[in-house]
Amino acid sequence: MAIRRIRTYPDTVLREPAEPVTNIDGKIQQLIDDMADTMYNAPGIGLTSNQVGELFRVIIFDTSPKDEPNDLTVLINPEIVEADGVIVDEEGCLSVIDYRADVKRAECVTVKGIDREGNPITLKKEGLTAIVLQHEVDHLNGILFIDRISKLKRELYKRRLKKLLKQGESS
Repeated sequence: MAIRRIRTYPDTVLREPAEPVTNIDGKIQQLIDDMADTMYNAPGIGLTSNQVGELFRVIIFDTSPKDEPNDLTVLINPEIVEADGVIVDEEGCLSVIDYRADVKRAECVTVKGIDREGNPITLKKEGLTAIVLQHEVDHLNGILFIDRISKLKRELYKRRLKKLLKQGESS
């Protein structure tokens, strides 16, 4: 197990759609373990393989409260098959540094995929977990949460990020 570098916007790998997993081999199992180490170390509540530079349709998440034991969920080749209601909540992202914004999502989603052993899995989730699932599936499709906010807010973030990156280069 290892902690991998989380790719951050504007890294182009974040805009590439991930490929379906056809064989859950040792490489995929290692990737899942590394993603878990990386997510918990960050700390975050969700992570996709393309956020660590691997273009496979793999997501992990853990929305359990911080004072409770970890409850890691692994979902391979996830697909949102149903979405109901509307919720607006503040989102952040390990790949979008120093920014949070309100995003409109479905309040309840049903997601189908397979677990790390290759067993079919269907999750029907609402609230925070539904938001996380939609956020992570977006990542697999090359979509960031900043693509779901107004153009003005997105442009303001891009300008601020440019300044931050410039300051980092000069220090």
